[in-house]
Amino acid sequence: MPLLIQMPMGLAGVLIACGLLGGLSRRAWPVWLRVPLTLMIAGWVMACYGFGIGRDSASAGLLAMLLLKPFETHSLRDARSLIGFSLFAPFAAFLQDQGPLTLGLALPAVLLSVVAWASLLPGQTNLARWSGLRHAAMAMVIALPVAMAGFWLFPRLATPMWGLPEKTLARMGLGDRMTPNEWLDILVDDRPALRAHFIGKTPPRNQMYWRGPVLVRFDGEAWNRDEFTDQSPPPEIAAGTAAIDYEVMLEPTERHDLLVLDLPLVAPPESHLNGSLTAVSNESINNLVRYLGRSAPQARFITALPDEQRLAYLQLPPDRDPRTRALALRWRQETPDPLVLTDRFLQMLRSDFKYTISAPPVGRDATDDFLFNTKLGFCQHFSSAFAVFMRNAGVPTRVVTGFVGGHYNKIGDYWLLYRKDAHAWTEIWVEGRGWLRVDPTAAIAPENILDTVDDLQRQQQGIAGLTGQMLQPVFDTTDFLRRQWNELVLGFDAARQKGLLRPLGIKDADAWQLVTAFAVGAGLALLLTLAWLLRDWHRPTDALERAWRAYVRRIGRAGLAKAADEPALAWAQRLAGQLPTAAPRLVSLSRRYSDARYARRVLNADERNRLIKDLRRFRLPGETQ
Repeated sequence: MPLLIQMPMGLAGVLIACGLLGGLSRRAWPVWLRVPLTLMIAGWVMACYGFGIGRDSASAGLLAMLLLKPFETHSLRDARSLIGFSLFAPFAAFLQDQGPLTLGLALPAVLLSVVAWASLLPGQTNLARWSGLRHAAMAMVIALPVAMAGFWLFPRLATPMWGLPEKTLARMGLGDRMTPNEWLDILVDDRPALRAHFIGKTPPRNQMYWRGPVLVRFDGEAWNRDEFTDQSPPPEIAAGTAAIDYEVMLEPTERHDLLVLDLPLVAPPESHLNGSLTAVSNESINNLVRYLGRSAPQARFITALPDEQRLAYLQLPPDRDPRTRALALRWRQETPDPLVLTDRFLQMLRSDFKYTISAPPVGRDATDDFLFNTKLGFCQHFSSAFAVFMRNAGVPTRVVTGFVGGHYNKIGDYWLLYRKDAHAWTEIWVEGRGWLRVDPTAAIAPENILDTVDDLQRQQQGIAGLTGQMLQPVFDTTDFLRRQWNELVLGFDAARQKGLLRPLGIKDADAWQLVTAFAVGAGLALLLTLAWLLRDWHRPTDALERAWRAYVRRIGRAGLAKAADEPALAWAQRLAGQLPTAAPRLVSLSRRYSDARYARRVLNADERNRLIKDLRRFRLPGETQ
């Protein structure tokens, strides 16, 4: 289950059916059936991952082989190999996700594997089901102190000794390419993208533009990143207003781009700002990352725009969108000021255009079709059309992708942005001021918004959508708990581990200090485990023997203790003289126990359970239950 939930739905269904079929088979399948089945399943796994190799496809192959193993399992050795192999499945799940759901599914998986393994030990083939489960759970509890010591205290490396393989199927997210005529699946993806907490001043929600990849090159069909701009140093900027500090928890994206509030003043740690002010991490974001940022919404550019970059920001294919070019040139002659020209274009959008996620497709001259024919679209259409128009008017323009807005979680005091909050806007270069953000989509009048992603989801969910709105506080609480999990567990890295010993006066622990702390912590954990194991060193394991000793101790507390060398029957006869009313039961219980213990009389299960119950229920005259 920990691996199945991370796989494509079709593949997961095939593997579940395969596992059920193999588990219900009473005997091993012949080779002539196993080989074709194995080839078909392997081919299906590879096809689902585009015949690529990554940690997700490798984990799927691992699970497929695990579910095929029962088809050839027919001996005790095969069964032990199968269960040992099965332990790799929950471990492999953590290569893709370390959330509480994966952990919650992995723990019972490991527990049941241990139970099954214990039942295959010599002399344990008839192990009682609940007894085996109890012993396995106890074994995991015993291992917990050492595991906790290893998690918190074992020295962590700032960077791993080996790179984590990429996934074959990339996560849906912002990319290096945007096609105005193409619907993005990310727009209906309601999984979290990032969580942001502002330290001090919080900007208005409509100013929360989280900057990602910047697209410069336009070939008439798609916008792409520009290598030269991405590799150039960032321009000099100065904050026009008070800077805004914030902390971001970014979900894995399998990319190098970080999301920062527009406009970033500095790059987050372990990253750098490129020429388009995109924050680029030194490592691929394969796991949850946490970083601090500083931005200023009214930042001012100090440096001028280099000529080679100006040419890149004016580049357009020569044989596309002639009507847009003609309109831009005419308006530029009438209103040469780029800000006035921008206002005129936005006024046109506000009066004549409508926002809809059901926009009709456009043809080869996509901008012409959108501006003069359909006049229907979403953020990709509006940002692309504005950028093409402004470039035709001689104004350097670029398209910025990222996220905007978000949902405020009152419980945790942070902003949650979903992947469906992805957005595209534009920036124009104005001499003396630098790059200015222009969001053409925001210019659409409210009455011209026909439908949105939220509308689509509400229609698809129906009553469930209304119920979801009523249960928003529950969702906020759940996400807050997930954020706490991310901060406490997933965000515990080498830097935080160094500060773990600060209560002991060690500001930044060195490797040898962490090793010492781990040795001490693991030693204490082992001593605790040993003490727990030895607490019942003399306690009998047989239920009948435990019941008899409890019976003896209970009567002894009444002043009728049994001597260590006194036989059970002799003790009962002595008690009978002092307690004549209870004499028959005292003698009967002692005789039944003596026969079972010393006369080697084999009791059946009912007789044994009845004797245990009678010993536990016996009370002296006047003694309460």
